[in-house]
Amino acid sequence: MDKLTKSPRLNYLLGQMGIFTPYDVINHLPRRYEDFSYTIEKDLKDKQRVVLLGKVISIPKATNAKGLHIVTFDFMSRSRRYYRVVFFNQPYLTKTVKIDEEYSLVGSFNLKRNEVDGSKIYKGEIPVEERLKPIYSLPSGYENHLYASLARKCLNEVQGQIFTTIPYDYLNKYRLVNKEVALNWAHNPKSPEEIRQALRHLKYEEALLFSLKNQLIRESNKSLSKIKKEPIDLDICQPFLDTLPYKLTKDQEEASKEIIEDMNQSSLMYRLLQGDVGTGKTLVSFVALFANHLRGDQGALMAPTDALARQHYANACKVFKDTKLKIALLLGSTPASEKKQIKDDLKEGYIDIIIGTHALFSKDVIYSSLGLVIIDEQHRFGVNQRIALASKGEHADLLMMSATPIPRSLALSIYGDLDISTLYTFPSTKRDVKTLICGTEDKLIFDTVDKALEDGKQVYVIAPLIDFSENGKFSVEQLFARYALRYKAQVGLLHGKMKQEEKEDVLNKFYSGEIKILVSTQVVEVGIDVKNANTMIIYDATNFGLASLHQLRGRIGRDGSKSTCLLATNEEDKDKLDILTRSEDGFAIAEEDMKQRGPGELAGVKQSGIPDFNFLNIVDDYKIFVVARDDAKDILKQKDNKHYQWLIKRATQLINQEDLKRA
Repeated sequence: MDKLTKSPRLNYLLGQMGIFTPYDVINHLPRRYEDFSYTIEKDLKDKQRVVLLGKVISIPKATNAKGLHIVTFDFMSRSRRYYRVVFFNQPYLTKTVKIDEEYSLVGSFNLKRNEVDGSKIYKGEIPVEERLKPIYSLPSGYENHLYASLARKCLNEVQGQIFTTIPYDYLNKYRLVNKEVALNWAHNPKSPEEIRQALRHLKYEEALLFSLKNQLIRESNKSLSKIKKEPIDLDICQPFLDTLPYKLTKDQEEASKEIIEDMNQSSLMYRLLQGDVGTGKTLVSFVALFANHLRGDQGALMAPTDALARQHYANACKVFKDTKLKIALLLGSTPASEKKQIKDDLKEGYIDIIIGTHALFSKDVIYSSLGLVIIDEQHRFGVNQRIALASKGEHADLLMMSATPIPRSLALSIYGDLDISTLYTFPSTKRDVKTLICGTEDKLIFDTVDKALEDGKQVYVIAPLIDFSENGKFSVEQLFARYALRYKAQVGLLHGKMKQEEKEDVLNKFYSGEIKILVSTQVVEVGIDVKNANTMIIYDATNFGLASLHQLRGRIGRDGSKSTCLLATNEEDKDKLDILTRSEDGFAIAEEDMKQRGPGELAGVKQSGIPDFNFLNIVDDYKIFVVARDDAKDILKQKDNKHYQWLIKRATQLINQEDLKRA
């Protein structure tokens, strides 16, 4: 079929979701299921959701109260229990609901009044096969029943053409239904057991492909060997370590040791350095760069944004000021003449450490002796992009850094292609940030900002949107106008749509203290290090994931001074934010963030470093990850087995597809 629906509007919405083919449709699974199984009425609890089958035994009556349209009637269930039923703002029910006829009633039970607050009512008994209703994540304007109908249509369209990549012996080993059955049961389940069995197949298949992909990358990297070099002695680094502004924590010392030991191996280093905000990953990376210099090699540090690259460059200049290392910054925005000089110096070996963005692996950038590549916020770069930079040296070592801390046992499954070093402890200047939840118009907000300014401190104000929105969410433009009216020229504006020179100008003014209040989007989540900032106001805080809020909060209190982060929201469901008021443990917060989001709903994973899975939940399905990881290792040991070759080929295709998307 050329078009999935006859509606151009619906086809456009599907396209916005990345859905273009029948296979895309059926791979977009329900995010949950609404259960219309009839409630056993014995011992009903207050506010319990109920589904009742029975007769309407009084004529529905409509009344108005305080602008609300209220419809009421009496209802007797098949078990001969009587209820008063109340519907709000559905006046048409007085015409459609008839006395003495049988209906299925859905609502919330009020124990005190023996009343059901109705939400839905259907004529007659709900057929058994329709009592589990799939609910999909869809854009505004795409009704759920239309997508459910499209999924059924597409399943019929591709009937007999759905094949699994799971080898037959593993299907038997785990007693998995075939994939076509799994997808049919996922979209049209007749029982909770059918949902469970469907997801067992789909989750295991996704975990197996993911694990196999990681193992293939790992094998590829481990097969690469380096030119034999003189081993690096960590003791020789000691004079440099003595010049550092902080004494290394035990975690930093251990991570540095692991990295240097890897660099001394004959095979390529492929290591992830993960740690919470403020645990000192950058300092460890500088130790690695210095150790790399001792063996006579150049080092490259790549960041995803100009702002983060500039921050690293400024810090590197401070840390290496007492050494003879030549450091340079190379960005896409670097002037042409300066760019040419830097490239010439790199080629001739006059630069020891180069810091920059994607520009570092441009075709015309040639290194005289690239020995170490460090990639910050590593998830923002595809595998081939990493290899493109590393291959500019004689199989240079790779160290990747991530500020999204996840439990080590989980990280070993998710980052199966990497060795992992983790920083848990904070340097002596541990942050002292108090986090509070408040309303968006709470007097506490301006009181807190006023106090910060009186104390000579600086403030971040964060909004979820750039432009004004009709959905009532705050935008940076709106907040900038509000704060500029009160604080005049002390306020600056920053967001992703601004020109590069405008961004640099406002950031420089914030760094220098000329701007006291920076109103920004999430772009400040990484790479901005203003020690004097001790206050952050995050508007519409429930719009952000917990891990993102924790990252944002990491921008303040970086000098150890007492700081305040206000999570401003008018949403009733504030409970999801509570952990941020109780904990600064990034590992605990990241895990809670993952628990709060369902399978396929990990919003922001592309920004958090966590892989974007379609079916899997990386916390709840951890055991599936472990099993799949072990199976992937066994399969690769039998590469010549013809039953496994299609699976291996598919995993290889996935590696290439992901990198094309990121390129």
